[in-house]
Amino acid sequence: MPLSQLSAPPIPFDTRLAPGLVPYPLGLELQQAAVARIDAGEDRGTVLLVEHEAVYTAGRRSLPEEYPRDGTPVVPVDRGGKVTWHGPGQLVAYPVIRLRQGIGPVDFVRGLEQAIIETAAEFDVTGFRVRGRPGVWADAGGIAPSKFAQIGIHTRDGIVTHGLALNCDNDLAPFGSFVPCGITDAGVATLSGIAGRRIAPGDAAPALQRHLAELVAETAA
Repeated sequence: MPLSQLSAPPIPFDTRLAPGLVPYPLGLELQQAAVARIDAGEDRGTVLLVEHEAVYTAGRRSLPEEYPRDGTPVVPVDRGGKVTWHGPGQLVAYPVIRLRQGIGPVDFVRGLEQAIIETAAEFDVTGFRVRGRPGVWADAGGIAPSKFAQIGIHTRDGIVTHGLALNCDNDLAPFGSFVPCGITDAGVATLSGIAGRRIAPGDAAPALQRHLAELVAETAA
C-alpha cells in the first residue's frame, strides 16, 4: 500500500446521480465549498461524482463562433478547454484537492485520462490519448477517433477544481449544435455506443471512483 494511503485519511466521495440531477450552479457551489474546507484546513478535499441537468459551459479558451448556433445560453467558467455540454447520461467528476508538491496540472490531467482509460477497459472499451488533445478517445467506427471523455481543470494555489466528463449513455444530439472542445475534425461518442450495450452513469461510477481514489491518494497534499 502506498505511503500516502497509510499516512493520511482517504479523500471522501460525494455522489449525486439520477434521478437527482444536479443543477450546474449547485455543482459550482459544492466545489467552492470544498475549496473553502481545504483552505480552512478542515479536510484534504472532496471528489464529487454528479449527473447534471442539461447545460452548456465555456472554458477560458472558448471562441464565440464555437458557441451553440441556436442561441442557447452558455455558462462561462474558469476551467481550461473550450465549449462543452453536460447533462443526463453523462458522468461528471470534480476532484477538488490540493496537489502535492512536484505534481503539476498537466501531470494531474494525464492521471485523469488514465483513470478514464482504466474505467473504460472494465467495459471492454479501449480508450487512448490523442497527442495535443486532452481527454480520452476511441475507435468508434468513423474515419477518425471519437472523443468520449472530456477534461478541463482549473488550479489556484495548487487546488484543483472542475475535472472530467465521461459520456455514458447520454444523447449526442446536443454536441451537434456547437463545436465540441473546439474540434471540427473528429467525432463524439459514448461508452454505451462504443461497447454496444447500455452503460449508465450509475454503472460506470463505481469503477471510476476506484480509479480516481487511487489517483487522488497519490496526488493530494
